[in-house]
Amino acid sequence: MFEFRDLFQWDRFITPTIIKTFYWLVIALICLFGISGIFSGLAAMAISPFGGFILLLSSIASVVVGVIFSRIAAELILIVFRINEHLGAIRDQGSGH
Repeated sequence: MFEFRDLFQWDRFITPTIIKTFYWLVIALICLFGISGIFSGLAAMAISPFGGFILLLSSIASVVVGVIFSRIAAELILIVFRINEHLGAIRDQGSGH
């Protein structure tokens, strides 16, 4: 867990700790926009059934794609920090000999 004093020290990164929170916020926003798109598609079906159906399908597909891409982006950020930790461990092993 990260503490308030970690914001003013550069010994430890805080991004790996808070990236999970940002991930869940992005997922919530994607779901809200998806629900909005679904309701828009249902409302558009009253005017144009085919156009509303296409909007409905594209809203559902965009939610699925958005969730997948946000997970990939969060994992890429975490991988960069994990690589940094492993390189630091390798450096510490090499300096001890």
